[in-house]
Amino acid sequence: MSSLIMIYASMTGNTGEMAEAIAEGVRSSGLDLVEKEVMDASAADLEAYDGILLGAYTWGDGELPDVFLDLYEDMDQLDLAGKKVAVFGSCDSAYEHVGAAVDLLIAKAAERGAEVVLEGLKVELAPTAAEKEKCRSFGEAFAKHFG
Repeated sequence: MSSLIMIYASMTGNTGEMAEAIAEGVRSSGLDLVEKEVMDASAADLEAYDGILLGAYTWGDGELPDVFLDLYEDMDQLDLAGKKVAVFGSCDSAYEHVGAAVDLLIAKAAERGAEVVLEGLKVELAPTAAEKEKCRSFGEAFAKHFG
């Protein structure tokens, strides 16, 4: 059975709500998922899993949150070939670079050899009920890559 991990950062709870709904989608497919907040994870954790979900809100004018920077920088030491990755995060269209943290994580995963299997999922601020359903579907779609 494939091993899956989700590592995310959430300051206001928006990305955390997304993570919860995505995890429901993955688990509804009968798969197990390890969930960690980024402060409790390390880049080395990623090497132990077949599937990786990364979640981060976009901070400031298009940056990763500070709590995600160590893991992001440490990813430079990893070979993620053979790993399947998907990325999600909350964002705010009041800023010029909407959801740029999602784009940064996708680029880093691809640079390290991972196969990015889904388009990044971005939600404006707090997810609505319909957006939570979209998050669940995102989790289900990710899980299909391991069936």
